[in-house]
Amino acid sequence: MRVDTQAGSRVGGEVVRAVNGLTTRWAATAQSGTVFSAAGVWPLLAFLADGATGPARAELSEALGLPADQAAGAARELLGALAALPGVDSAVGLWTKRTVELVPEWEAGLPADAHGVLTGDLDADRRALDAWAADRTGGLIGRMPAPLSEDTELVLAGALTMRTRWLRPFDEVPLETAYEPWAATERLGLRRRSAVLDRVGVADTPHGWVTELKVLGTNALDVHLLLGEEGMAPGRVLGAGVDLLHRPRTVVPGSRLPYGEVGPGLRVVKERSSEPRPPVLDVLTAAYDVRADHDLLERHELFGLTTARDAGQGHFPGVSRLPLAIGSAAQSALARFGALGFRAAAVTMFWAAAGAAMPRLRYVTRRVDAAFDRPFGFLALHRHSRLVLAAGWVTDPLPYPDHPDEGYPNDTGENDQ
Repeated sequence: MRVDTQAGSRVGGEVVRAVNGLTTRWAATAQSGTVFSAAGVWPLLAFLADGATGPARAELSEALGLPADQAAGAARELLGALAALPGVDSAVGLWTKRTVELVPEWEAGLPADAHGVLTGDLDADRRALDAWAADRTGGLIGRMPAPLSEDTELVLAGALTMRTRWLRPFDEVPLETAYEPWAATERLGLRRRSAVLDRVGVADTPHGWVTELKVLGTNALDVHLLLGEEGMAPGRVLGAGVDLLHRPRTVVPGSRLPYGEVGPGLRVVKERSSEPRPPVLDVLTAAYDVRADHDLLERHELFGLTTARDAGQGHFPGVSRLPLAIGSAAQSALARFGALGFRAAAVTMFWAAAGAAMPRLRYVTRRVDAAFDRPFGFLALHRHSRLVLAAGWVTDPLPYPDHPDEGYPNDTGENDQ
């Protein structure tokens, strides 16, 4: 099965499932507030798998969810699809010391003009790589996520950004919440009303009920907010959200929900009015700016890097004749959700070393209230392919500003390039 991206490019459903599968497994490790992008890691792992051998190749293949001999082609397919999506920018960079001779077939499989040079001057090389990260993310991430070393022979890096503006903006309001850690400091809430009840729904998942709200962007980039039952682990909530992307019929939409408390943060009520009115969806959520740094080698099993870390031998003969082992793997990521839109960015890096008055109320209408007023998850994705570009967990929303017009992450950055 292949899925159109609406931008002239196509990405295979098998690739989408593989990337989203890594998202689910990564999410399972989340314990607190975080943001990460499996879509930013996956192509780099695929290129490494293409050049790997032995146990390292097998482990990378398992982490990818695809055979290693298909990995490079799948990575190119994914990068081509991302490049065609409005609001999404992606890039891959490769830097090597002049003494590193690459296998021509492997190098040819990377994006054109990706190859740069490491001079051996750590300060100069660091500035050059940091400048690349800042340029490829529009300044959202100003440096590479891991330092270089004198032993660094090769650096493989990727950058991924997305931005969208909401089809219907939110109003900024103080967040009303009984959740004590948030109530202690007034938080910036976001509220809006809509007649489209089916933007929200509830699902019975293996680990509990999960409420899902779809916030649609203007360029087919959406954010799904996910609220689980109290005490439900972040990884289980996010994992359920990814599963719902591939099994949407398991979600009971807002228009079919009964009256009463019907899901986490979700209730359906009768609202009286003086004149006939359509049903309404009333949403309250929190503005957030989440940042996180990840040492991928701390979870080497998750990313298929267990054997590849062993500097006692080389693992990538398909990359270079020089024996190479992974010396560092890291990602820096951020996500901003505001009244007008959403932005996310991630830079991933691997480096390898050798070895009013009450009217008369005659009518009744249906109102669905959805409140994301305690820790919740989010998935940022492409609407049509269902490819997850970023995911995270919100534990510390933005404070309500002393001066409401001072500006919070409402700007999606469309004009700041």
